[in-house]
Amino acid sequence: SDYQQLSYNLNVNLCQGGPLKSRTLMKDSYTPDVFQKATIDPRHWHGRTINELGRWFEKYFLAINVQKAMKEKYG
Repeated sequence: SDYQQLSYNLNVNLCQGGPLKSRTLMKDSYTPDVFQKATIDPRHWHGRTINELGRWFEKYFLAINVQKAMKEKYG
């Protein structure tokens, strides 16, 4: 990805003698067949659907905004 490429370039330029190839712990920990078998379902994310996650975040940020408004109003 772009982020990994930027990280690699910064490491090579700032820390001379950087690694020739960027490696991650996840890729080093699993065999290639694990990644081939993995299927990504964007609608079902770790046991929760996207709609459920969206509702949770809405409630979470609403609660944060209410707390901020209460602090500003009542100190």
